[in-house]
Amino acid sequence: MVSSDFARKVLKLIKSIPRGKVASYGQIAALAGKPHGSRGVAWILHSSSKAYNLPWHRVINSQGKISFIKGSKNYNSQKALLKKEDVVFNDYQKVDFKIYKWNKKARNIRKTVTGKNKPKIFS
Repeated sequence: MVSSDFARKVLKLIKSIPRGKVASYGQIAALAGKPHGSRGVAWILHSSSKAYNLPWHRVINSQGKISFIKGSKNYNSQKALLKKEDVVFNDYQKVDFKIYKWNKKARNIRKTVTGKNKPKIFS
């Protein structure tokens, strides 16, 4: 079903988000090697959550909010699943990333030798 290296990495990353923690779409995309691939992460979640038994509810947007329309069935389901894991929402329906963000770091980072020594992530 999953054919690309990016999709395989995304699935593995989402499966490894611990209970009671959240990650943003952009965070997962960056860790999977495509820093601007957040829409791809959303698509993979939409198309593969059931087939791969993903903890889809642990992925939220970069503002700390659930991306579904507030009050919709999916919104209510995601919020209930997160609350069940003791994730707290503030009065603005946001999750505090300082408390609940998954602090996964990219492993395969090497320094380039092009003068500025910027980190470069390799797939």
